[in-house]
Amino acid sequence: MNTVFLLGTGVFWTAAYVLLIRTGLREHTFGMPVVAFATNISWEFMFAFVRPPSGVTHVINIVWFCFDLAIGYTVVRHGRSEFPYLSGRLYLPALTALLALAYPGMNFASEQFDEGAGTITAFGSNLAMSAMFLAMLAARRSARGQSLGIALAKLLGTACASLAMLTDPDPAPRYGSAPHALPLRRLPRARPRLSVRPVDRTPGRPSLTSMSALAAGWQERSAGSTMVSWGTAAAAAPVPSEAAGGRRPAPAAVGGRKGEHRHAGSEDGREAG
Repeated sequence: MNTVFLLGTGVFWTAAYVLLIRTGLREHTFGMPVVAFATNISWEFMFAFVRPPSGVTHVINIVWFCFDLAIGYTVVRHGRSEFPYLSGRLYLPALTALLALAYPGMNFASEQFDEGAGTITAFGSNLAMSAMFLAMLAARRSARGQSLGIALAKLLGTACASLAMLTDPDPAPRYGSAPHALPLRRLPRARPRLSVRPVDRTPGRPSLTSMSALAAGWQERSAGSTMVSWGTAAAAAPVPSEAAGGRRPAPAAVGGRKGEHRHAGSEDGREAG
């Protein structure tokens, strides 16, 4: 069924090409919009000679490219009269620049969004062409260069192309298969690795655990000995008593004023004298 739809696409779009060429030659104009012609012939050249597919599609692309050359003749021959605001000397250079920019643009879109294939770019170019046909119809304010047969053949060809894509026997996505494309599968999470030092079991050699325990015990013993030495010094200090003929010195200004402290000190001096 997929092959039938592919053949239908080739037949109906080929009929649209023939009608466009016939109408353009008969009415002394071009039937395909200029920008649509530039993108279309770039696509046909790319997939007929640069990256050709296999099978009957390759032959169809070559036939369509030949038809594009005939449409290009009508664009060059009768295109100047359709752009009265453009100088006659600038028409061909402008058309050449458009063709020179259309091919790298289509190639970039094909490589970035379709991995070098022509499916997405073909449908995108076809959609833009349909909009440009309507814009040209509104700009000319007549059906000159177009016909109902062209529109119907293009419609049926687009329908067959859509059905051919839907009935593709190999619908697996191609994303991630190209060398420059990023894979879409999830990457496994990196698990944290614990670095464990091996324990030295050499006889007679202390391990890290025993050394840490010894260091902690030494710190505790040194802290305890310091406290003992301070306690011993405090106990051994002489304390003056009242029996020795003196009085204990009063604490310096605890809870009192400076004047009261001086008065108490002077009284003590008199009594001692």
